[in-house]
Amino acid sequence: MTFKRILLKISGEALMGDGSYGISTDMIRFLSNEIKKVTDQGIELALVVGAGNIFRGVAGAASGMDRSSADNMGMLGTVMNSLAIQDGLENIGIPCKVMSAITMLNVCEPYERVKAVEHLERKRVVIFAAGTGNPYFTTDTAAVLRALEIKANVVMKATRVDGVYDSDPEKNAQAKRYTSLTYSRVLKEDLRVMDAAGISLAKDNSLPILVFNMKTEGNIVRAAIGESVGTLISAE
Repeated sequence: MTFKRILLKISGEALMGDGSYGISTDMIRFLSNEIKKVTDQGIELALVVGAGNIFRGVAGAASGMDRSSADNMGMLGTVMNSLAIQDGLENIGIPCKVMSAITMLNVCEPYERVKAVEHLERKRVVIFAAGTGNPYFTTDTAAVLRALEIKANVVMKATRVDGVYDSDPEKNAQAKRYTSLTYSRVLKEDLRVMDAAGISLAKDNSLPILVFNMKTEGNIVRAAIGESVGTLISAE
């Protein structure tokens, strides 16, 4: 079954490409072309992007910064990433709107749920920037929250590995990949798919989460049209 409306969560680190920081224009082009394959199917698509390639609030707080200040810096980083993706999409003819939880009218639209849904219904890609607009909440939680608000069918979390494993597959060649998991098991075993607040919010509202590798060409559209890709987290 093809999903009608999807919330795609992309980490900031994914935008680095092969670099150690910043935004790779090659990765922006790759991501934009992968997104086009989804929109060509008539699927409504929204995005939430992290800022780990620019600044991590948790890391800043760990090094002595005030957590609220550090998280505010991280949220501003997500706006920069969102504008980069918007530029990449518009360069290949995909209409796109960036909506920020922190008001900055000269840069992008303020987030409004009804307006976001209108954009999606008009087949525009919508990028939700600045997280929830509040410190102490990750972009994972923001992704689940926005998905619920726009009534998305699924949260698709794009990562650099092809699903959820029982241990780190980059360190353990014998790591086992799960094809499906329940919310409760993810929380109980602390599998760190996303933060506990995001998983709990999805669990309370029966919103499925699909974790998959975005670096494999065609994976995003394969996941969007219901092919068996990655790990599905749901109630059953």
